[in-house]
Amino acid sequence: MKTTKTWGLLLALLFATAVVAEAQQTRTEHDLLGDKEIPADAYYGVQTARALENFPVSGIKTNFYPDYVKAYAMVKLAAARANAEDGRLSQEKLGMIEKACQAVIDGKYHDYFLVDLYQGGAGTSANMNANEVIANIALEMGGYEKGRYDIIEPHDDLNMGQSTNDVYPTAIKVALLLHNDKLVAELEKLSKSFHAKGEEFKHILKMGRTEGQDAVPMTLGQEFHAFGNQLDAEIASLRDLEKYLYEQNMGATAIGTGITASPGYAEHCAEHLAKITGKPMFLSKDLIAATSSQQGFVMYSSALKSVAVTLSKISGDLIFLASGPRTGIFEINLPALQPGSSIMPGKVNPVMPELMNLVTFKVMGNDLTVTLAAHSGLLQLNAYEPVEAVAIMESQGLLFKTLPLFRTQCIDGITANEDVTTRYIERSVGIVTALNPVLGYDKTTELAKEALESGKGIIELIREKKLLTEEQIKKLLDPEALTGQKE
Repeated sequence: MKTTKTWGLLLALLFATAVVAEAQQTRTEHDLLGDKEIPADAYYGVQTARALENFPVSGIKTNFYPDYVKAYAMVKLAAARANAEDGRLSQEKLGMIEKACQAVIDGKYHDYFLVDLYQGGAGTSANMNANEVIANIALEMGGYEKGRYDIIEPHDDLNMGQSTNDVYPTAIKVALLLHNDKLVAELEKLSKSFHAKGEEFKHILKMGRTEGQDAVPMTLGQEFHAFGNQLDAEIASLRDLEKYLYEQNMGATAIGTGITASPGYAEHCAEHLAKITGKPMFLSKDLIAATSSQQGFVMYSSALKSVAVTLSKISGDLIFLASGPRTGIFEINLPALQPGSSIMPGKVNPVMPELMNLVTFKVMGNDLTVTLAAHSGLLQLNAYEPVEAVAIMESQGLLFKTLPLFRTQCIDGITANEDVTTRYIERSVGIVTALNPVLGYDKTTELAKEALESGKGIIELIREKKLLTEEQIKKLLDPEALTGQKE
C-alpha cells in the first residue's frame, strides 16, 4: 500500500515538474539592447516584451478596441500587397502574411496585441507589436516555429517600406472609420426613437419655454421631433467630417520623404487600403505635411464633441421636463429603473440622462486633450498621437455603448402627463400671445396683468369675463392651429 502511494506521489511530482518546465519554456530574441527571453508560445516578440515592461500605465491595451487591432492588420495587408506588387516582397511571403492578416481581421489572435495605449515613442511599440504578432502568425500558418525570423522578419518584411510615423496614424484613422459606422448606426436608432415619440405626442398641447420662462404654446410632439432633428444634424456632421480621416500618409516613412519605400509603393498602398477598408482612403499630396499635421484627428474629434454637446443638452431638457413629481415641471415620466436614494423613500432619479451627461462630459474633455496634443508636436512628427488615439477611441466607445442604453431604457419608455401640460396651458400667461389677433394687444395686456396679479389663468379669466365662447376657446386651443401645424 505504501509502495503504491509512493509511486503515486512520485508520478504527481514528475507531472508537476513537467508542467512547470512547459510553462517556463522560452525562446531568445535579440534587439539593439541585447537578448531577451520571450515565452515560447507568445506570438509577440522582443520589442513588445520591452514595451510591456516600460509602459504598465492604464491597463487599457490595444486589444481593448477590436477595430483598432483589425486596423493594424488592414494596414499591414495593404502594405504587403503594395510591396509584392512592386517586386520587393516574394509571393510566398505575401501569401503567408495575407493569411495572418486576414485571421486578425476575422477577430483571431487579438489576445497578443498587448501594448498599453499610453506609450512613449509616438506609437513605435504598438506598431512593433503588430509586426511581431502578424509575423509569428504567418510563420506558424506556414509550418514554421514562432521566432523563425530568417523566414519572415517583423522589420524587414512586415515593416517593409514603412515607419511607425506612417503606419500608426493610418491605423488610428482606419480604426476610427470602422467604428464611426457603428456609432452612426446607434445615433440613427436613437433619432428614430425620438421621432416615434414625436408622433405619439403630436396631439398634446403644452407651453414652450425660453430662458426657463413661459413662452408660447407648442406640442410635446414638436419638442420630441426637435430632439430627433438635432441628432439628425449631428449624424450628417459625423458622416461629413469622417472625410478628414480618408487622407493617409502610408509611404511617407520617417518624416514624409519616403526613405526606404520603393517608387510607386505609396500609391499602390493607398489603392489597396481603400479596397480592404471599403472607405475612399487616398494618399496625401504632401507627405511631409501629412506626417506633421493632425487635422484629421482634430476635425473628427470636433464632430464627436458636437454630438456630445447635443446629447447633453437633450439629456438636461429631459431631466428638467421630468422634474417633480409634485414640485417640478413633471410634463413627462422617465422609466423608473432603480431606487434613487439611500435615505429618502420613494425617490427615483433620472439615471439614464445623468449617465448620458457623464459620458458627454468625458467626450468634451477628450476633445480638449486632442487639441492640446495636436498643437504640441514638434516639426515633422507629433509624438503625442498616442493620447489622441486614446481620447478619440474612448469617446467613440463610450458613446457607442451608452446610446443603446439611453434609447432602450429611457427614450422608448417615456410617457406624457397630459393633464399636467393642459393645466399649465390653461393657467399660463404665455397663451395670451395667441389672443392678440382675436382680442387685440391692449385687451390681452390687461388680461396678462390681471392674471399675474390674481393668480388666475388666462382661459379662466376669459370664461369669467365671457370674452369668448367655448367654441372659440376650443378653436383657439386646437394644437394644430395654435402651433403652426394646420395647413
